Amino acid sequence: MRTIIGAIGMAVVVTLLCAASPSIAADTLRIAVQKTGTFAWQLNVIQRHRLAESANLDLKLTEMSSPDASKLALNAGSVDIAVVDWLWVARARALGTRLQFYPYSTAIGAIMVKSDSPLRDLADLKGRTLSVAGGPLDKSWLIVQAAAIRRGLDLKREATLQYGAPSLMFQKTLQNESQASLNFWNFCARLEARGYRRLYDVRQAQIELGLKEPLALTGYVFAEKFAATHRDAIERFLIVAQKANDILLQSDAEWEALRPVMQAEDQATFEAYRDRTREGIPRRAIPAEEADARTLFKTLVEIAGPALLGSAKQITPGLYYHRASPGG
Repeated sequence: MRTIIGAIGMAVVVTLLCAASPSIAADTLRIAVQKTGTFAWQLNVIQRHRLAESANLDLKLTEMSSPDASKLALNAGSVDIAVVDWLWVARARALGTRLQFYPYSTAIGAIMVKSDSPLRDLADLKGRTLSVAGGPLDKSWLIVQAAAIRRGLDLKREATLQYGAPSLMFQKTLQNESQASLNFWNFCARLEARGYRRLYDVRQAQIELGLKEPLALTGYVFAEKFAATHRDAIERFLIVAQKANDILLQSDAEWEALRPVMQAEDQATFEAYRDRTREGIPRRAIPAEEADARTLFKTLVEIAGPALLGSAKQITPGLYYHRASPGG
């Protein structure tokens, strides 16, 4: 009899303990990631340090072949979060697609020249061949054009331009098919490792256009509706991402652990990747970021006209996601 009563008592205790400590299922976030992108590096840190698990998040990663594939996945609703271009999100919102943006990186390209090039300033590009990664509406190119115009220089008319994919423009630069090259930051890092120097940094152009600090032109992007219904999960993900960034800022050993996934062809490229990534980690509050974004957007619209955003003249309210925690 005592055995039965004892068993019943133990069952009651177990039941009470289970009720007091319920098992809470982790929130799933579907993440788009490019295998060779820096977001993959950040996610690698998150996975190795089990940061998502500690935040009760289950990150389901889907590998994408390109930024455009990530954008398509976002639009289709097959992923919840992707790192994509600020200007693309602004364009999508202007056309009615309710996406939101939270800063990921301020890393951006530059106009690169050979170390022994006689070119020293933007004005020296007159009559020269300039290769431009992307197309006529690439954000870096629009920013550089706007800054040049402020200096009285019309690069579209006064330089010979070549447009193409970043990898193609990189190769053309190495093959001396242009005297200067405006490319994405990672290709600029590779050129730096080969002895090229920065003639003109797009960060400098942003400051010349009136921005207080360089703007994060890539960010974590998600549907506004998803953010409204999964706000707690989004908040925890952004905290996890910030923790990963802190690790990357503070630990050189962490970069050594990342080396196999970085695909840096030599030590100089590895160091350039590391230093430029660290330099690009955002550090300011969203309201300040948003104010500079409005300034830059108006300037880009003036340069590109309706081809950029149709009739839109300013970024639509709600583009930036504001965190509940300190820092916006």
